[in-house]
Amino acid sequence: MLKGIHPAISPELLKVLAEMGHGDELVLSDAHFPAHQLHHRVIRADGIGVATLLEGISPLFEYDAYVDAPLIMMQAVEGDSLDPTVEERYLAAIKSAVGNVPNLQRIERFAFYDRAKTAYAVVITGELAKYGNIIIKKGVTPVK
Repeated sequence: MLKGIHPAISPELLKVLAEMGHGDELVLSDAHFPAHQLHHRVIRADGIGVATLLEGISPLFEYDAYVDAPLIMMQAVEGDSLDPTVEERYLAAIKSAVGNVPNLQRIERFAFYDRAKTAYAVVITGELAKYGNIIIKKGVTPVK
């Protein structure tokens, strides 16, 4: 156990976060996401919700300030609907961890899958919410 590291952050996830460079993306997927079909680097976070991981990751992770939206979620498929509380929970978790929330963009389902294929890694969570996937884009960590 390390001081200052949220207990939901596994050693494997901490290593991946440290390895990522600016512009790299990380998918935090719901439990239904086809991660192993889309990517070779998959981390398991069974039983842990996406909001909990966002709360743990956000203090360690600078969101990319050079893009319009460093947060990407999936749009509902035509004829389906989104539960607005999912996005609200995710943004509230980030805000509680770092005090502000970067912009979020929604993209079409298959565009999201294509984006996931080029991400640095995919984290399969225990999130059960429909459309509960989010991609986070890493920025440059400021020198203090």
